[in-house]
Amino acid sequence: MFASIKDWLGFGSSAGSHSHSHGSHGHSHGDAGGHGHTHGVVDPSIASSERGIWAIKWSFVILAITAILQLIVVFYSGSVALLADTIHNVGDAATAIPLWIAFTLVRRPATKTFNYGLGRVEDLAGMLIVLIILFSAIVAGYEAIDRLMNPQPITQLAAVAIAGIVGFIGNEAVAVFRIRVGRQMNSAALIADGYHARTDGLTSLAVVLGALGVWLGFPLADPIIGLLITIAIFGIVWQSARAVITRSLDGVEPGITDEIRHAAEHVAGIDQLNDVKARWIGHKLHADVTISLNAEKSVAEANAITSALRSELTAHLPALGSATIQIADKGAALPADRGGHGHHHAPAPFTVDSRLATGLLEIVDTPDGERMRLSISRHAKGLEAVVETARGGTVERLPLLPSPSDHHALMSATAPAEPHEFDAVLKLMAGVEIDDLPFRMEEPEGHHH
Repeated sequence: MFASIKDWLGFGSSAGSHSHSHGSHGHSHGDAGGHGHTHGVVDPSIASSERGIWAIKWSFVILAITAILQLIVVFYSGSVALLADTIHNVGDAATAIPLWIAFTLVRRPATKTFNYGLGRVEDLAGMLIVLIILFSAIVAGYEAIDRLMNPQPITQLAAVAIAGIVGFIGNEAVAVFRIRVGRQMNSAALIADGYHARTDGLTSLAVVLGALGVWLGFPLADPIIGLLITIAIFGIVWQSARAVITRSLDGVEPGITDEIRHAAEHVAGIDQLNDVKARWIGHKLHADVTISLNAEKSVAEANAITSALRSELTAHLPALGSATIQIADKGAALPADRGGHGHHHAPAPFTVDSRLATGLLEIVDTPDGERMRLSISRHAKGLEAVVETARGGTVERLPLLPSPSDHHALMSATAPAEPHEFDAVLKLMAGVEIDDLPFRMEEPEGHHH
């Protein structure tokens, strides 16, 4: 029986872990993605799939209805324990708000002012939610302390108890829903979120205990339970504020960089992983990786290695939005120093973050000369891409076609015209949908033609 209770609460051997295989190797992600529940922050491994987003939205609906029903009883009964539990459930429901805001705004293309799009809005929304929960917790704490010092009769005890049971049922419904969907999509984060909701349901049952205590002649039971729940909410505020602020300061969970290094271990030909950096922009991860290759590698071999690494990073990190892979300056190991294009210094790449595709647009050296390449980590079905550059009153159109050597890339058949410093538009098309992404490419300082 004890083992069954542990499993029900998520402490069983299989509750919070998952593994999957990729290609010919298997690995476990464990906590690499920072899995867990934090108010105001949606775990990126959930937000990276339509199924996960769907689960979060319906969880929001269920908890919002639960909180509204409890709030009505709070108004008529004056129970501070139920007030604190209602605030707790509102905090759980509010988790989905920054996700919806971010998904609305990140669809907008990058601009000259916001080169990386508006993904940071998710962090701002998360901070706002944390502040709202903090203010609400202070109000609930004040009410609980005031009731301890100035006891007041509580009415509608039966309604308070029923509202506590409703809170338990609402959280249990969310728990069952999240755990079931989490297992279907093999998401440790969503499963952990489900067990967290189940624990919150036990907090709601504490309200029933407080109502029972008042009914048995101990009127202070309600404010005491309310104060205990308020203390738990303050713990949530601290945990959530730390997570939101860490992300807004470009902090990542240590497991993220470990997972990047792990991905690189599966790519043959990399001599050394020189530098690894990552940061969150909303629920999308952006990585910068510098590698060393043998100086004898050809341009084609170097391109194949970087493409393989990009594929591995995408497989290991579902939330990856883009990855910039650089080859350390090691004489002939740099692709720019081979193939008869020693004069070329590639402009900084353009990060693509659109509803039709995410990836990286850059000018690369190939055995056939310079080409414009769009490396894609996610794209709509039937994606087509064209780069349109305005030059001296004419428009240069450079169609990007599927690369024969990398199914995650689109590449131009000819070289972009010199100089490589221009304003252009990346036109993405999928069916009837079109997305125009303006960008500018500039050659590094001191390397202008």
